[in-house]
Formats: sequence, structure tokens, C-alpha cells
Amino acid sequence: MQSSMVITPLKHSADKKCNFGATITGLDLNVISDEDLMTLKDAIYKYQLVVIKGQHNLDPVKHWELITRLDPTAPQVHGHGTVKEFQKSGGMLAKRMVHGIPAAPNVRLIGKGYQGDDHYGIKGFTAFGASNDYHKYPPSAEAFAAGNTQFQRWHMDAPLYDREPPHFTALRAIKCPVGPEIQINWDDGSGLSMKCQPGQTAFVSNIQLYELLTDEEKMMADHSWVEYAPYPYMWIENCKGRPNGLGLETEGKEHTMEEMPEWDPEKVKTYPMVWMTPSGQKALQVHAICVRKLFLRATPTSEVKEIDDLVKIRELLHSWQERVIRPEYVLMGPVEEGDVQMWDNWSVFHSAVDYPDHYGPRTMHQANLGASDKPVGPVPIPVL
Repeated sequence: MQSSMVITPLKHSADKKCNFGATITGLDLNVISDEDLMTLKDAIYKYQLVVIKGQHNLDPVKHWELITRLDPTAPQVHGHGTVKEFQKSGGMLAKRMVHGIPAAPNVRLIGKGYQGDDHYGIKGFTAFGASNDYHKYPPSAEAFAAGNTQFQRWHMDAPLYDREPPHFTALRAIKCPVGPEIQINWDDGSGLSMKCQPGQTAFVSNIQLYELLTDEEKMMADHSWVEYAPYPYMWIENCKGRPNGLGLETEGKEHTMEEMPEWDPEKVKTYPMVWMTPSGQKALQVHAICVRKLFLRATPTSEVKEIDDLVKIRELLHSWQERVIRPEYVLMGPVEEGDVQMWDNWSVFHSAVDYPDHYGPRTMHQANLGASDKPVGPVPIPVL
């Protein structure tokens, strides 16, 4: 049977420099064939983010099957583990209640506001979404009520301890808030801002970020690597984010290793700074808020410089990553109810954006699973 799947690259406005994204029509994810699944997988790698239209009736069981079929040998559990595991060790991520859909527990209900009397078996639940309270300097209550907000937290979906980062995330929009545009302010002295519809997710390409580095910086990034903290989101659960959503304010609020629950050194994750994509492109893929140690090599033959000073780690990573956190590189929607966004979690960052309550509830189903393999850099990490 001939496929009716149509992939259309996004056309960006003249003021944009982002070069990724596509929409997909003619696809029913409830009954996607193996052939269309492979085409979808290739499209996600090629475009980094795809918006699959018209999935109003996606069964949560089929939502989870979709994710598992894309990486069939991976452990069959959500990237952050079971809901129970997540609530125990999720740290700052677990401060908001997360529910698994009863028929498909690895599909998570996320959003904001009242989710209905009975949402797929979850009854009378009010969600508290990713908010600006995470920031040290959030907008004032008055400014926020007037529609001024911030990027909540730039990140990839990754446990960064024990499990590998998911290759793909699938986020289905079931209910979107309604109202006039809100304004995202950087609030970092740059004067930058941009407008968007409420309830949208922001994306940037870390392939583009890599290309914004100088040749010397690229060489260093290619030959350097990071070590993440054990239970990283618990490690930083008392920390506050920066106003543009990128990185943390360094105030010494991280837990000491002695304060952490017992952890296994074998489960601590060490990854290259640069991750290779299936097409041979390079993405600067570092989740800076969770980095505990940085191992830098300026050239292939340089001595390795180990840095464990969080101020220095974050200064370097922020100076690189902030180059792509600019309005011209940020892609946002527009996502409509029934759309499923899927992205290459090994080459993009994304961020939620909070909005005033009076715009109404937001209801999303999210699923991913820890990958069956680990990220690979341009050169192997040496054994020290």
C-alpha cells in the first residue's frame, strides 16, 4: 500500500536564522507501518524537529509503542524511569507531580491547570507546569499577569545517571491555552525579547550552536568531555536558574556528595561535549546545569585539564551556549491541538515557557525511553 505521508520543511521568516523543523501530514500514528516508521525516523534526524499533524485520537498505548519501536532494544521504561523512581530521585524535576497514563504508565501527563474530571483514568488532577519560580530573578507577579515571561529551562531530556539519554521524545498536544501572544524576555541585560503563542515549546539546534564556535573552540569541544553528577537533578534541587533559562546561578547550593544518597560510580555518566549525528554532523550537546567536572583538551595532543570549579565550568559553557539562545535561532510552534512534536533529543535543546493562568489549561502527553546506545563523539574519550 502506498504511503500518504508528506514531509514539508518549515519555511522560516526573514528575521530567522534557525534552519531546522518540518511538518508531517498523512500519517496516523495509531497504525503507522514499519516503512513509514523508518521514514519518520529519518525525517527526525534530518530536520531535528517534526510536527505530525492530526493526531487527536492517538491512543496512549500506541504513543508508547511508537517510542519503543524506534529503539526496540532499549530498556522498556521511560527515560527517567518509573513514576515511583522519578519521584524518589528526580530532585528539582520531581517537585511537580507527574502522572503516568494508567493504560500506558510510561506516557506522562504534563501541563498546567485542571486536567478534567477524568483524563484517561486520572481523576480531578490539577497540574502545576514548569514555572518561572525556578529562576532566581523571575518576572514580577504584575509583569507576568500582563503577559511577560521567560524561557523556563533549556535542556535535553536525559537522566544523565544510570540510563542513557533518549534518542527521541514524542510530545502530543491535547489541549492548548488560548489568548493573545505573550512576550518572552531574556531579562539578562541584553534587552532581547520575542513573542509567541501561550503554551508553546521553544527549540534551538545544537548543530547550529556548534557552527557558531570559532575553529579553536571547535577543536577544544571535539577533544573534550564532561562528567555529570550522580543523581544530577537531586544534586541541584536547591539551585535557581538564570533569567534566560540557560544555566544556573552559582550560589553554592548544590548538595555535597556526602549529602547525596548512596550512588554507584559505575552509573555516573561521562559523555563527549560534541555528539555525532547519524548524518555525520556535530552537535554541542552538554547539559551544563548537571555537569560536575569538565575535561578540556585544546588540541589532540594537549594535556587534559580537569576543571571541577563550578563557576569556571558554567562560565565556559554559558559563553558558548548563549550564542544560540537568541530570537533569530529559537523556533517555536505554532503547535495546535492534536499535533505530536517529535525531536532528535541528541541534537536539540528545548524549553517550556510559562504563561498566566487566565489563558486556560495546557494538556500534553510526553514519552521517551533511555537509548540502547550511548552518544559518540568525533574522537574517543581517552582512558586516563
